[in-house]
Amino acid sequence: MVQPGTFNRILAASKGKPHEAVMNDVVLRSQAQAIYDPANIGHFGLNLAKYAHFTSPIRRYADLIVHRALIRAFKLDEGGLTDREIGALAGIAEHITMTERRAMAAERDSTDRYVAAYMEDRVGQTFGARVTGVTRFGLFVRLAGSGAEGLIPIRALGGDYFHHDERSQALVGQRTRQRYGMGDELTVKLVEAAPITGGLRFELADDSGSQMGHRPQKAGHSPKSGRPAKEHRKGRFKAKKR
Repeated sequence: MVQPGTFNRILAASKGKPHEAVMNDVVLRSQAQAIYDPANIGHFGLNLAKYAHFTSPIRRYADLIVHRALIRAFKLDEGGLTDREIGALAGIAEHITMTERRAMAAERDSTDRYVAAYMEDRVGQTFGARVTGVTRFGLFVRLAGSGAEGLIPIRALGGDYFHHDERSQALVGQRTRQRYGMGDELTVKLVEAAPITGGLRFELADDSGSQMGHRPQKAGHSPKSGRPAKEHRKGRFKAKKR
């Protein structure tokens, strides 16, 4: 069974190295998303058998529930949880988990739109990037300077047919054996920015292609096609927290 210390050792070993940011992402995504639950099942990341989410009642409804539970448990004052509310805790926990997911999704979508608007004037420019996600339809990359993220569709990787090696998180060319994997550094060109949807689409820059041995697409050859970046946004590897 994987223990929190395993992740800590992985993160410590990658600290200060080129793949540090990617390793942080992978470790985060490999863990289940946190949920609110009336049963105290502890906290995996903190290696705690008992854990209560607790900050301030003016910030989260979950914190208010904890405050009121403490008031009742220690008979501190009026305002503690009632018997009816205690009986409804499972439903309350499910609801506030859902609303937190919804708020996080709205925050991500808003950030994507602002970044796409910022990048719209930079269409045609080239950037240094690192691969942060590998899927059957292309590569997700993050720009070194701004942190903007977008998709290189698989059709933009050249004339080869690329297979998705899910185990090693890589796209591998059938003919050339060219390989693109997590953490690879690439030079990319921005070819589309869509502020309305928040999508960014890239392709390999000419110098990146020549350095990595890419060949131009042959006439009559139809490689495995990709799709627009935003259409697949919800299907990408999602960061998970615990």
